Amino acid sequence: MKVVICGAGIAGLALVNRMAALGRKVVLLERAPGPPRMTKPVRALFRAPVRLYERNLGWVLGERFLCVTHTGRRSGRRYRTVLEVIGAGDGEVMVVAGMGRSADWYRNIRSAPAIEVAVGRRKFAPAHRVLGETEAAEVLAAYEHRNRWVLPVIHRLLSKLVGWRYDGTERARRRLAGQLPIVAFRRADPPRA
Repeated sequence: MKVVICGAGIAGLALVNRMAALGRKVVLLERAPGPPRMTKPVRALFRAPVRLYERNLGWVLGERFLCVTHTGRRSGRRYRTVLEVIGAGDGEVMVVAGMGRSADWYRNIRSAPAIEVAVGRRKFAPAHRVLGETEAAEVLAAYEHRNRWVLPVIHRLLSKLVGWRYDGTERARRRLAGQLPIVAFRRADPPRA
C-alpha cells in the first residue's frame, strides 16, 4: 500500500517516519497537487482592476473591461468581478465566462440577477442573456478579427482554458461557445408602475 502525504512541514516529516517504520511505501509531496498558489503581490495585481471600480476609477480601463456586481448564491455577500468586453452592439456588452460554467460570477448571475454593471463611466442595473452557439461564434470571430495582431496569444490562452487546441476555425468557435458561455449584459427595462 502506497501512502501520499502532502506538506513537508515538521508534522508531515514525522508522519513519513512513522509510516516508513510500519513498512509502508511513502511519497512526500512538497505541496498539494493543483493550481499554483497565488502570492500576495500576484493576488494584489489581479485585484487591482476591482479596486479601481470600487474607487469610481473604472473609467481608467475604458470600454475594454466591465465590472459586474453580483450576489453570492450561497453566502448572500456582494462581489465584484472585472471581465474583458469581447463584443458590444445594440445596447449590449458581451463577456466570456473564461472559467466556464463553473465560474462563480456566472453561477451567481444564473442564480440571481446581477446588481450592477459598470463600463467606463456608465453604470446600470443589468439584464443578461447567454448567447446561443451561432451568435457566440460570430462574437468570437469579430473579437479575433479586432485583435488579430495578438491572435497567437489569444489562441494559446483559450487552448489552456478549454484543454484542447483552439485554432479559431468556425468549428472550434462553436465548440468553445459550448464550453465557455458568452453573456450579454444590457440595461434592464425600468419597472412599470
